[in-house]
Amino acid sequence: MDNPIGSCDHCGGVFRYRLLHNGFGDSAYAYCDKCSFTVLLSSWAKASQRISFRVHQRITPDIEPLLKPCPCGGRFRASADPKCPYCAKPLSATKATGFIEQNAPGTAKGWQWQQSWSGVYSIALNENIVEDWWDEEAVNRLFPKIS
Repeated sequence: MDNPIGSCDHCGGVFRYRLLHNGFGDSAYAYCDKCSFTVLLSSWAKASQRISFRVHQRITPDIEPLLKPCPCGGRFRASADPKCPYCAKPLSATKATGFIEQNAPGTAKGWQWQQSWSGVYSIALNENIVEDWWDEEAVNRLFPKIS
């Protein structure tokens, strides 16, 4: 199902979402500390190839300074959870189980939501997502290109 609908457990706001499997995508992810944006970091991007970071999961704190600020001005943090696009309060991964499993085709075959924002799955809300959002200056300073 493309862009299923979920809702905020705080304000009731309704949003579209995309569940992302970072194992299939060879990627890592983080959420903004102020808004509903998600950053997705592909291990295949040029900058990624110079940086040692773990994929298939949330980023670690050492990756934070290598990322550009979120379009809202916030920062992508290893500790941030996804936030409602309307009230900006963190969404509960446990409470999201209801709408995620209801909308997932695999649920009928026994698939269950991980009930955590730190596993192999991440979520993008209302297509608020940026990809390979590296701060090239910081990356070049810490990981110089080898000629």
